[in-house]
Amino acid sequence: MVNAAGAAPGGHRNGFWGVLSLPGVAWLLALFVVPFYAICAVAFGRVDPILRTPDPVWSPFSWDFSAMDKVLGRVFGGDLGGVVVRTLSFVGTALAMCCLIGYPVAYYVARHASRWRGVLLAALVMPFWISYLMRMLAWVNLLQVDGYFNRLLEWLHLGGSRNWLDGDWSTVVIGLVYGYIPFFILPLYASLERLDKRLIEAGRDLGASPARVFRRVTLPLSVPGLLSASVITVLPMFGDYYTNTFLSSGSPRTEMIGNQIERDLRGSSQAQTGASLVLILSAMLLVMMTYYLVVTVRAQRSVAT
Repeated sequence: MVNAAGAAPGGHRNGFWGVLSLPGVAWLLALFVVPFYAICAVAFGRVDPILRTPDPVWSPFSWDFSAMDKVLGRVFGGDLGGVVVRTLSFVGTALAMCCLIGYPVAYYVARHASRWRGVLLAALVMPFWISYLMRMLAWVNLLQVDGYFNRLLEWLHLGGSRNWLDGDWSTVVIGLVYGYIPFFILPLYASLERLDKRLIEAGRDLGASPARVFRRVTLPLSVPGLLSASVITVLPMFGDYYTNTFLSSGSPRTEMIGNQIERDLRGSSQAQTGASLVLILSAMLLVMMTYYLVVTVRAQRSVAT
């Protein structure tokens, strides 16, 4: 009687939370699982011999992996290898710049800006109110030959006739940093703000200098937040294709894997190639996510023990 009475409320609670999760599960199925399966059906499907349009194959037992083999050959020894390496270098450089710029900002807002914290957080959130496309167009105006950036260089006697929008890799990297650094700062700020202040105070009470406390206490404790911010920032960077299009005039010298996918899926008859590249990019990001989850779990276990 007691067990049955005790089991009923527990079963009721589990059923309640299960029903509550249904909208999220439905959203995930509709906007992630189904589109991802459609990409697989295109990548492993066929091409209409006359119209040269993709002919998706929905049954996994009838999939043809020959197109994927060709794309892998192009990635690991062909013309697509340079695009992948360029994308990795651009994203890696942009992430390093986000760390150099974003960590001091997040640290200051979390640890020292108690009076102006609300204003600074509002300033960090403001970029999300403006379309990414509009922000890139603003950079186009700034970096034109007769734009304000070249005028500033002329005023500083550092030159000023450079065309920053003509396939310059540094322009694309700066655009990536500018576009995605809010994704880096906000989660890192949340991680730094939650750090136990007693650990920092204990380090100071033991005679450590502020720099040593930061190096031995704050920085190691912020590693999970740093990894989380890096993952959130890198994921959209890898699929970005607007930045190169607007800030580099779509130059092949700065083409990223997102540009290749966009062109194959929309502007040519190479839909299988584009879908295969999507799967390859997803596999790369899955490796990064797995590493992030492993490091996070290890950090949580070390804190718990």
